[in-house]
Amino acid sequence: MSIGTEALVSTTAPSMLRFRVFIDFWNLQLTLNDRDLPRPDEPDSGFQIDWLKLPHCLVREAANILGAQQRYSYDGTIVYTSYNPKSPDDRKYHKWVNNWLDRQPGIQVKCHERWLKRHPKCPKCHTPVEKCPQAHCGANMAGTLEKGVDTAIATDMIRLAWEKAYDVAILATSDADLVPAVEFLDQRGFRIVQAGFPPLGSHLSRACWGTIDVFKVREEFRRRLAV
Repeated sequence: MSIGTEALVSTTAPSMLRFRVFIDFWNLQLTLNDRDLPRPDEPDSGFQIDWLKLPHCLVREAANILGAQQRYSYDGTIVYTSYNPKSPDDRKYHKWVNNWLDRQPGIQVKCHERWLKRHPKCPKCHTPVEKCPQAHCGANMAGTLEKGVDTAIATDMIRLAWEKAYDVAILATSDADLVPAVEFLDQRGFRIVQAGFPPLGSHLSRACWGTIDVFKVREEFRRRLAV
């Protein structure tokens, strides 16, 4: 049977891009706290994130970057965070992320314990400085160290890509340690969009397909405190 000379036109609809969001909680929260000026109508308790609005805001902005405004799906968010089990405030925080944030639609939380740092040493005699020398303070000088968060993000991004669970990843962090994972995924056809705070995280943003300026859209996901 002969085929006519008319061009064959495909009627297949364009494929829908599937978005996954990966959020470094403390990197995002502390940068927002640092950059956002206190509001006269709200107490100075840091930037309050509306976690039901944030993922959808980021996905919409990433879809705009990719020109996929009408053909995309949001397939979930993973929030990576850490806490100090010896701190009463951190134990409350740990309870909140597990009992509230982890139960929100489409959000999964992975919480890691922070480790105690070594005490700083005097640069001359190398004696460990255990407490702040100020009499009114006396705080422990060791502090805590976040361990495992960047590794967990990289592992999940690669694992879910291997499982074909997303086409586009939105990575909310400025951590340059994730550049190798982003470059690896980019070489295999996965598009990574950074949700960051230019010019912070320039090494990561250069490795990504594009960048969302989170600070510019922050009012869309600011949680208003009840009066």
